[in-house]
Amino acid sequence: MSISAKEALDKIKIGNEQYVQDKEHVGTDKKIRESLITGQDPYAIVLSCADSRVVPESIFDANAGEIFVLRVAGNIANTSTIASIEYAVAHLGTKLIIVLGHESCGAVTAALAGGDNGYNLNHLCSHIVPAIAASESSEVNDVVRMNAKLTCNDLVNRSSIIGDAVKNGLEIVPAYYNLSNGKVDIL
Repeated sequence: MSISAKEALDKIKIGNEQYVQDKEHVGTDKKIRESLITGQDPYAIVLSCADSRVVPESIFDANAGEIFVLRVAGNIANTSTIASIEYAVAHLGTKLIIVLGHESCGAVTAALAGGDNGYNLNHLCSHIVPAIAASESSEVNDVVRMNAKLTCNDLVNRSSIIGDAVKNGLEIVPAYYNLSNGKVDIL
């Protein structure tokens, strides 16, 4: 049974505080694995960067089955990430989406640098260009924050499933992960 967006966000904040204090309880023991055989009931969806330094399950002190994680460089809303989020919203009833940008993001750095990075990386960077244009600064971490905010809008604007769910209690929250101290700032 899904919990409310507010309850999920509270769990996210508490989990991050546990992580920052090095008191996390993350585990995937046999009992947890067996409890998930018949299904999943994640309390939050996290669209995060693929950066190996950003591990949402750890950052939010979440066990297997507790958060539905999508990882793609630059935490962008592309067709595949949107479709996966639609599944979690429509079929799992999850009420909270966190779009998690992070300090010193390489994808944002590449988008800021511009140039020809090949077809695939150019395509990925094209999703970040609107954040560069909308940001009042060309500093990478300012653009990362703007990118998280705009990606939240993209999720609503590019998906009727997500847009309709927002009208019925789904919340989408931009966030920023500080590599230096582990703290997540809700933007």
